[in-house]
Amino acid sequence: MAAVMTLPIARQVSRAQMGDRIFVVGGKLLWLFLLGVAVLLPLLAIFWRGFSSEAGQGGGWVAARELVTSDNFHWLLGNSLKVSLSVAAIVVPLAYLFAYALQRTLIPGKAIWRGLSLLPLMAPSMLPGIALVYLFGNQGMLRGLLSDNIYGFWGIVLGEVIYTFPHALMILLSALSLADARLFDAASSMGASPARAFRSITWPATRQAVFAALCLVFTLTITDFGVPVVVGGDYQVLALEAYKAVVGQQQFGRGALIGMVLLLPALFSFGMDTWLRRRHGDAMSGRAQVFQPAPSRLRDGCYLVIVMLICAALLLVFGMAVYSSLVKFWPYNLALSLNHYQFEDTAGGGWLAYRNSLTMALCTALVGSVLIFTGAYLMEKTKSQKGLNLALRMLSFVPMAVPGLVLGLGYVFFFNLNGNPLHVFYGSMTLLVVCTIAHYLTTAQMTATTALRQLDAEFEAAALSLKAPLYRHYLRVTVPICLPALLDIVRYLFVSAMTTVSAAIFLYSPDTILAAVAVLNMDDAGNVGGAAAMSTLILFTSAGVSLLLAWASRGLLRRSQAWRQIAPGQ
Repeated sequence: MAAVMTLPIARQVSRAQMGDRIFVVGGKLLWLFLLGVAVLLPLLAIFWRGFSSEAGQGGGWVAARELVTSDNFHWLLGNSLKVSLSVAAIVVPLAYLFAYALQRTLIPGKAIWRGLSLLPLMAPSMLPGIALVYLFGNQGMLRGLLSDNIYGFWGIVLGEVIYTFPHALMILLSALSLADARLFDAASSMGASPARAFRSITWPATRQAVFAALCLVFTLTITDFGVPVVVGGDYQVLALEAYKAVVGQQQFGRGALIGMVLLLPALFSFGMDTWLRRRHGDAMSGRAQVFQPAPSRLRDGCYLVIVMLICAALLLVFGMAVYSSLVKFWPYNLALSLNHYQFEDTAGGGWLAYRNSLTMALCTALVGSVLIFTGAYLMEKTKSQKGLNLALRMLSFVPMAVPGLVLGLGYVFFFNLNGNPLHVFYGSMTLLVVCTIAHYLTTAQMTATTALRQLDAEFEAAALSLKAPLYRHYLRVTVPICLPALLDIVRYLFVSAMTTVSAAIFLYSPDTILAAVAVLNMDDAGNVGGAAAMSTLILFTSAGVSLLLAWASRGLLRRSQAWRQIAPGQ
């Protein structure tokens, strides 16, 4: 009788083990295949295209040598380095002061200032350039404040400063949020001044983050062509040259060679940042106490002025962009009108582009969050197949070191390759979604990994002891607990997909044109008002969806995170 009863149990255990093996091994192999197609093969294709000596390709080492030894290339490289270094030198100190004010002072309205500082993340990179044209262009509202027009070096620098500021700020906010109050108490008891405490405690703990912010701002600036195409004028840079070579001149070999050059600073920055992280070690111990800044009217007043000035500048730029989209005919007829929002009457993509961007953003956010979170779970919570886990981690970190412009070129060369069975996806919405997920993969995965590492391994051990399938435990336990991080990934992917232009600029077709690309096309056609209107629409859509998602998630989190609530009477 006992043998008869154990037979169904054995079958149930066998089915659970088989399901776990399919979920773990099959999931990892599928994720490896997707990363190989979406990340590795396009990068290999760009190197093949650049160094191939076949007719119609990059021209091999001879063409590469001619490119890097030409005077025009030296001029473009010098311009790019000058702009990127200038932007990094301006942005990082400002972002550090802003982050310090939010984390280490008692200024009022921190939530408002932080929200305003993140506005550039919700708009395409062309929007700051468009706003600067309306402010300081030949017919700009504040044209008299400048001795020369905005087009050129300083126009690119100012536009890139606005575009990259929130990226540096997020890194520095994270670094400055970690502080052990015991160190500051010890410094105070020894008579150290606030300046001495900063030099001895705060700066050593945050200098690695400062370097990471410098690398990120430098890389974002040197690979961005959105701002230079709007306010660059005759001041050309490498990213803009790569864009012109592929889109305007159909010189794919030259574009591949310049793309490989743009890959070098990103790889160098990523390598240096990784090396410093390993040397830096842990910032806080398990016994650290939360730091609470002491009140200081003089300090808080000074930092409040700095924060208000920076936010005022951001509001001026983005407010000007919104206002210019509502003006009937700048600067001769300043009556408010919605004419610029009648996109069907103008070139550039119309409302089709906006609908395509919404579709792509939704698909990227939903599909990407599921794939990325599940892949991170398989790598972090299953210790078998160590070699496979290592390969997945390496491929997952590659997109962090690859600029969007270079990744987009790789997609052109790989998916448009003769004989490639995946060529059927070229120009489709599916390929745009895949490219966008791959472009923003690393940041989303790091968010998922951070949340998963906070879960005790005993969760999985309990599931195994109860003979429960691992995939069921993943859906019923892990996902509800990590729901806040999952919603952050959804929000991040949606906003990134709405504003992306660098990778998607080479991949769209007339039927899949995107809103951010339409901004670029309308600006090229001279319809600056329409470009401002489409940028404003992207900005409000990104902000609105972010707020709606945050509001809607409260009830969902309250239900799925009830275990976090304090029980009555405790």
